[in-house]
Amino acid sequence: MNLHEYQSKEILSKYGVAIQRGIVANTPEEAVAAAKTLSEQTGTGWWVVKAQIHAGGRGKGGGVKLAKSLDEVQSRSNDIIGMQLITPQTGPEGKKVHHVLIAEDVYYPGASETKEFYMSVLLDRSTGKNTIMYSTEGGMDIEEVAHNTPHLIFKEEIDPLVGLQPFQARKIAFNLGVSGDAFKNMVKFVHSLYNAYTDIDAALFEINPVLKTSDDKIIAVDAKVNLDENALYRHKDLAALRDLKEEDPTEVEAGQFNLNYVKLDGNVGCMVNGAGLAMATMDIIKLSGGEPANFLDVGGTASAETVKNAFHIILKDPNVKAILINIFGGIVRCDRVANGVVEAYQSIGDIPVPIIVRLQGTNAVEAKKIIDDSGLNVHSAITLQEAADLVRQVLH
Repeated sequence: MNLHEYQSKEILSKYGVAIQRGIVANTPEEAVAAAKTLSEQTGTGWWVVKAQIHAGGRGKGGGVKLAKSLDEVQSRSNDIIGMQLITPQTGPEGKKVHHVLIAEDVYYPGASETKEFYMSVLLDRSTGKNTIMYSTEGGMDIEEVAHNTPHLIFKEEIDPLVGLQPFQARKIAFNLGVSGDAFKNMVKFVHSLYNAYTDIDAALFEINPVLKTSDDKIIAVDAKVNLDENALYRHKDLAALRDLKEEDPTEVEAGQFNLNYVKLDGNVGCMVNGAGLAMATMDIIKLSGGEPANFLDVGGTASAETVKNAFHIILKDPNVKAILINIFGGIVRCDRVANGVVEAYQSIGDIPVPIIVRLQGTNAVEAKKIIDDSGLNVHSAITLQEAADLVRQVLH
């Protein structure tokens, strides 16, 4: 589950991570009021107006603007709120902006130069260890840094038995080239960041940039937090931060039906039980000349109601030209699924695309007969190759 920047910073602040302070606003009028409050609290005379969407690269799309007066705060907010913000991570359709964060200006002049760094905490699945990844090249796309200058990417693996050690935090600060008060503040920043990551069961913390200010403070100017959804039952307060407006509405609806659904860009809808079988089904669709339109796992107890809901979700995609149902009858009998398909088909009415059904496992023979005798626009298959051939036929 992704969080907005302002939500992420609130969490970081609770764990002692120094942040660029700000106030979220839903209207230009609220933005001006936020700017006034922020000036009283921090003394800032300039403000940064930042669009709040679940995507990076907001500045490249015009979603981050500097305002040097209250009038500019209002005009910048008016431009950003309600805009369809397109960034490298949103795709061509973009995302609608509902909120802006009015943040203090932290790039103030001083005795020494400012410096931007990159830092993230995530699980390295190849080692089974949490890893702090960091770079002196903050403020840039980390992918570009890794591609063009891989020697500027550092990694620090954390032993899960002992956690982050003081020498590791000092090593990170040393590799980033900071000294004096900035060194001490960076060590504290790293410890606080890692504690926040582990305590809330996060899947990813990404701070880009981490700023060394002109007076040697270390501040999180931006923050991206992704939570492990499997652990949200332990964090009811964090689960309440979910913003459904930022998620695909079809995926949200599928979740209400307890369906594991991810929308893709293809033309063949998939309805499968089990993630591994779903991946194999997507592969066979591609080998047959089609493109999977979704990942959809109905789980191990596919009832008629489950199948009906799955049909409803798949058919919301206008690009779907065929549906492939591939069910292994282990816990659930194949004939039960077949009856569910027929009942769902009759309940929904005329389904405008052909359906290929492959049912294998317990009572597979009976299930095939139910499908073949239904008189509906449903084609049965026994092997994956047969299913692939049928997909090819209906598409061409």
